[in-house]
Amino acid sequence: MVSTMLYAQEPISPIPQSIPHDFAKVALGKKLFFDPILSHDYTISCASCHDFSKGGADAQNVSTGIHRQKGSMNAPTVLNAVFNFNQFWNGRAKNLTEQALGPIHNPVEMGLSLKQAALRLQTDPAYSRSFSKITGRIKVTPNDITVMIAEYEKTLITPNGKFDRYLEGKSTLTPKETEGYLLFKTLGCISCHNGVNVGGNSYQKMGVIVPIKHNAHIDDRFVLTGREQDKNVFKVPTLRNIARTAPYFHDGSAGTLKKAISTMSYHNLGVKLTPSEIDSLIAFLTTLNGEIPAQAYP
Repeated sequence: MVSTMLYAQEPISPIPQSIPHDFAKVALGKKLFFDPILSHDYTISCASCHDFSKGGADAQNVSTGIHRQKGSMNAPTVLNAVFNFNQFWNGRAKNLTEQALGPIHNPVEMGLSLKQAALRLQTDPAYSRSFSKITGRIKVTPNDITVMIAEYEKTLITPNGKFDRYLEGKSTLTPKETEGYLLFKTLGCISCHNGVNVGGNSYQKMGVIVPIKHNAHIDDRFVLTGREQDKNVFKVPTLRNIARTAPYFHDGSAGTLKKAISTMSYHNLGVKLTPSEIDSLIAFLTTLNGEIPAQAYP
């Protein structure tokens, strides 16, 4: 077996086996995550857009909320989201707790005011008891709700992928996977997709080399900053479990991983890859599939 020291300087880090968490909060957060009680008409839960059989996303170009309303953005995976430096495509939430607030009161998604959400749970006997045991008080606040959900989401990490085992010296890659990883580094993909989450730690523009037309209805960084240079700038998505989360990009416009790789290599790297090169990159990216945790299921 090759020594783990060989991989110590690689730009990608293995996912840890676990991270510290509060078991009582996780249990309550999990219940809330799967319960449509937090949507106005009791039809949408967090799990509606974050389906773990679909890699923690929803396999739609854009998500569907209450009254069958369509959003404007592709649902990012919640798996390994704890490792992102900010949340949402434009980074408007700085952590999981802030992120969990957004969909609840968004009129297109769950459509329930935060005050109503808190009151609903406070007047539900089972939820009231669960919250009271943790917080020590009868009143339930919006922050209480998101703290519990965020604590559950912290546990949704996917260690032990083939590439993680490779980094730890516990496995080897096939020649095709090795070629894909070398391409990933030499082409420059690694400059944006690195670290433990293979992304999720910076903002980058889509269309750096070959510009992409700006869509004014998309929630990019420009929506937050008003700066011209922030048009088409998004948080770099994680590539963990990427083979499971089609369609791709902020608008779901790439239906396959092959299409996503071809688009990004052309617009952001200025190169047209051969079919063989794309196949090699897909082989490498598939090694980033990790183990879905048991607590991801009801």
